[in-house]
Amino acid sequence: MTAAAMPFCVSAQATDLEVTHWWTSGGEAAAVAELAKAFDATGNHWVDGAIAGSGGVARPIMISRITGGDPMGATQFNHGRQAEELVEAGLMRDLTDIAEAGKWKEVVNPPSLLDSCTLDGKIYCVPINIHSQQWLWLNNDVFKKAGLEVPKNWNEFAAAAPKLEEAGIVPLAMGQQPWQTSLAFQVLLVAVAGPDTYNKVYGDKDAELAASDALAPVFEAAVQARDMSKKSNVQNWNDATSMVITGKAAGQIMGDWAQGEFQIAGQTAGKEYTCLPGLGMNEVIQTGGDAFYFPKVDDAAINEAQGVLANVMMSPETQVAFNLKKGSLPVRGDVDLTAANDCMRKGLDILAKGNIIQAPDQMMSADSVQQINDLFVEFFNDPSISAKDVQTRFAAIVADAE
Repeated sequence: MTAAAMPFCVSAQATDLEVTHWWTSGGEAAAVAELAKAFDATGNHWVDGAIAGSGGVARPIMISRITGGDPMGATQFNHGRQAEELVEAGLMRDLTDIAEAGKWKEVVNPPSLLDSCTLDGKIYCVPINIHSQQWLWLNNDVFKKAGLEVPKNWNEFAAAAPKLEEAGIVPLAMGQQPWQTSLAFQVLLVAVAGPDTYNKVYGDKDAELAASDALAPVFEAAVQARDMSKKSNVQNWNDATSMVITGKAAGQIMGDWAQGEFQIAGQTAGKEYTCLPGLGMNEVIQTGGDAFYFPKVDDAAINEAQGVLANVMMSPETQVAFNLKKGSLPVRGDVDLTAANDCMRKGLDILAKGNIIQAPDQMMSADSVQQINDLFVEFFNDPSISAKDVQTRFAAIVADAE
């Protein structure tokens, strides 16, 4: 059996392997350190290629390097169709033999995660985690100081906004990068209209439903979110999370990766902060997340190190260590998570019930997702755009989506 096919091994030859990703916040860096430590323990060396500025900034750089003949050893993308064209162009390594040797199909849960790595029956990536966007993070102390109960759902949170503003608190922290404003809308759609409606709009590209009166409350909730976040003058998601941690803001709609920032700040889930999956209205887990692809290279040592890293990332030990720091859920359904915190346990319970939805990246092309991102960054920055106007424009994008 070759080193690349073994479940976990020490490489016969130490190799430097450049790994590119966009994890640069405090919590993210702590999680990446776990991957690097596990890989270095094999005798190889993780060469960190962090690119600041989120996926929207990093992905074009990564793609340009791969298509330009300067590939890294491994690179992060989100689950779904972001790397589809690179795979179709024959620029990504086929990992099917490694996946079969490691019995990934037997341990990855839900199966849709591995499906998102598969094209024409071949597996091209390692799903590393399950990251769900469907969360509302709340600073408990802020509400108590304002004489309010900690909200149990989005409606209670929105109702508390006027009193929070009177107390000088920004109700909703929100960074202004396109993916963050689009994320907030997607989460509101699931929370207000339900997962079935979300699946029909993003999965079935049901433009008639997207334009219907049935979805009007979603866009009205988006207007609420815009009003509540109007004084949130930050760009990065972790800066918005910091506003919640420090009490400058009451809450944030953000994925479960926000947990890493609370942990770095020494805060405990259920004590200093509250997490509401599905905004407390429709509790689901979105099965998006991160995956690593391995560009094709003509170097035997790099090829061997790629195989070792693929196995390291899927190993039970790394899955636990990485995801506990990242705030995400492991892709393996057979690992011990007795150390999981309150929020992770909520996520695991929802996952166990099978209340899952796919991420937009798994259902729409990268171009269609980008059009929606661009629409909502404009909407959240321009109060003159009405709920009806943005709904009409959103429905038009859905009608043309691929």
